[in-house]
Amino acid sequence: MPYEKELAAAKKAVTLAARLCQKALLQSDVHSKSDKSPVTVADYGSQALVSFILERELPSESFSLVAEEDSGDLRKESGQDTLNRITELVNDTLASEGSNSFSTLTTDDVLVAIDSGKSEGGSVGRHWVLDPIDGTKGFVRGDQYAIALALLHEGKIVLGVLACPNLPLASIGSNQQHSSSNEVGCLFFAKVGDGTYMQALGGSTQTRVHVCDIDNPEEASFFESFEAAHSLHDLSSSIAEKLGVKAPPVRIDSQAKYGALSRGDGAIYLRFPHRGYREKIWDHAAGSIVVTEAGGIAMDAAGNPLDFSKGKFLDVVSGIIVTNQKLMPSLLTAVKEALNEKASSL
Repeated sequence: MPYEKELAAAKKAVTLAARLCQKALLQSDVHSKSDKSPVTVADYGSQALVSFILERELPSESFSLVAEEDSGDLRKESGQDTLNRITELVNDTLASEGSNSFSTLTTDDVLVAIDSGKSEGGSVGRHWVLDPIDGTKGFVRGDQYAIALALLHEGKIVLGVLACPNLPLASIGSNQQHSSSNEVGCLFFAKVGDGTYMQALGGSTQTRVHVCDIDNPEEASFFESFEAAHSLHDLSSSIAEKLGVKAPPVRIDSQAKYGALSRGDGAIYLRFPHRGYREKIWDHAAGSIVVTEAGGIAMDAAGNPLDFSKGKFLDVVSGIIVTNQKLMPSLLTAVKEALNEKASSL
């Protein structure tokens, strides 16, 4: 099967990175200095670990990674304590994997792994796309965050994996429950042409998931960013009003929204960044294929497909809208009306 070994490597890398992030949060009280904050350690550590695992699991391929972090600050004298902490955490996480096949990584190994993420991506060849912690503020609050990894091949996203350590296995929407337990920690994964699946993070039983089939906007619920600084909540409210949506918005951080939408927890995801903001490909690559392989559609606000082939940035018109096939026409109409009203009021 195409991309089978790449998907297996991606799932392993992201699962280990999620474990590292959880360790970083648990141990944050021991390392209270600002330069060794759990978020800093976890961001860098997650990126180093994903890079290391992918290169190790797929040794015959030329390796290209487009990712958020670089090692510049860690190479300064002021970053040495943080670098040591990151290296310790990466090694602890690899050791907990239960395999004796990993040799202990040095601080230089970790710096090299982090800097593997300097690729620019593009429309030629294969490029991994990583957000080592998507939803930093959610991570710090103990709310939703995701480790998001995708593979770009000749400009198209061909697989995606989302680890959502704090997302319940049960639905967070008003629809049917997906699990009778209170267990948290989900892994979503999708491969082009093969559907989207969910399993417990660290588990092995996988379930195929599908977006909801609601066709009446009044019955729909929608997701948007938790932080008002990340998306225009007033515009989302205007769109929801035009559609006749009755349910209040579900506001959560990160690409966990894509995962929740892919299993039918809600029907619509709206993201309208503030003027001047350029979307990064790592903020949507994994989530978009998880939703589309689950039967949904992800587009910009003008109805254009998302184009991941132009480097690190995702140039979109006004914002990003995600829903099922049935609701997209009415959603596009409502978005256009709301954007026109907003423009005329300026």
